[in-house]
Amino acid sequence: MTVAGNTPADLGGEPRQWRQGSLVYGVGGLAVLFAWLLLGDFAWSLKERAVVPVAQVLLKQLQASDFFIALVVGSLPAALGMLLGPVIAVRSDRHRGPLGRRIPYLLLPTPPIVVGLLGMAATPWVGALLNELSGVSLRVCQLAWFSLMWTVFEIASVTANAVFGGLINDVVPQALVGRFYGLFRATSLLAGIGFSSQVLGYAEQQFSVIFVGIALIYGLCFALLCWRVREGHYPPPEPVPEEEGGWVGATQRYLRECFSHRFYVILFFAMMLGLVSGSPVNSFGVFYAKQVGLGLDGYGQALAVTYVFSLALALPVGWLADRFHPLRVGLVSIAAYAVCMVASGLWVQDARQFGLAFVLHGVVSGIYLTGTAALGQYLFPRASFAQFFSAMNLLAALGYMLVAPGMGVWLDATGSHYRHTFLASGALAAGSAFCYLMVARQMRGLGGFAAYRAP
Repeated sequence: MTVAGNTPADLGGEPRQWRQGSLVYGVGGLAVLFAWLLLGDFAWSLKERAVVPVAQVLLKQLQASDFFIALVVGSLPAALGMLLGPVIAVRSDRHRGPLGRRIPYLLLPTPPIVVGLLGMAATPWVGALLNELSGVSLRVCQLAWFSLMWTVFEIASVTANAVFGGLINDVVPQALVGRFYGLFRATSLLAGIGFSSQVLGYAEQQFSVIFVGIALIYGLCFALLCWRVREGHYPPPEPVPEEEGGWVGATQRYLRECFSHRFYVILFFAMMLGLVSGSPVNSFGVFYAKQVGLGLDGYGQALAVTYVFSLALALPVGWLADRFHPLRVGLVSIAAYAVCMVASGLWVQDARQFGLAFVLHGVVSGIYLTGTAALGQYLFPRASFAQFFSAMNLLAALGYMLVAPGMGVWLDATGSHYRHTFLASGALAAGSAFCYLMVARQMRGLGGFAAYRAP
């Protein structure tokens, strides 16, 4: 059954109906829409949650340094996001076509993502072939091939990630968006639970099989999502002034629209710091677990426990976001995360304490991520949602580029004392909480929480 709704329905005869732009849903249509979006979310979450830890394990097997791992796995995606994300977002906002303005930008990058994953799976064999042909050391050839395939994978991922949230903004009724993101988070956690508890422990021996499996799942699920979900009708985009044509004019217009208002700048920094606050722990947690004797299996089990707790909280937190506003939920949760991480950095000494602190990190940061998932839908201009979302991601990309490699350099210089990752995460979260307080104060002049109007 295709998700339809391009023609407004007669609201008088339906007991429950929801509108989003020109789309109209009854209970059944809404359920079908959510099912297809959540299927895509499952594949997207599996890609996001599984590929990075498996890539880290493979790179460690290839004797890559902490700095190299952070540079390739952390900074490269961030740099690509900075370059490509805004361009794709603006083009998507302004695109009008038979498939809508989001679906084409989700469909086209799907094959390159699959190719990149399959290429990473073939790293040992292709590296050996390159070694025979070139005479360059096997390790260098394998690292070079992996980095190339990772780049292909990330370029395509950046394209899809830049507009996936825009699709949700365009097709999910705003009155339900917090609860939808609760379901979104629950689906993501189920993917994480299954991977961490059943698959991650085999990453050192079976990384190729894991990469191939993710490639097949992602390719199939996103092809189905693009086929079955339908967007509504959009008003024509505002014409671009002749003097603002070309790359220079488009860049100036983008920067002026996104960064000229103080409210948005502070909001972007609050969201960016909240997103990257978990990066120090997430980037090096697997190595911390091995350092304190928890091991890869123990790390996977700790992740699974984290996901179980977060799964139980996903829907209640989504309801809280709709009931009390994502900004309030985000402020409270990121402040709590800051306190927890600083305490963990001062307290953790052994495997058991690390396991408890890591679960606390995952649960509290998960509350923040779920609670603020719909914040852009509440505060960004709806007609140019992807553009403003990309502006926030632009700063987030800069944050990821600096935080992960900077943490790697610090760890390499200090003998890999991984407890410092907790302290760094706590400091970043404290900065985010301060920015959210400033945003809350500025909202008073924009109608407040109840009658907010985007400036």
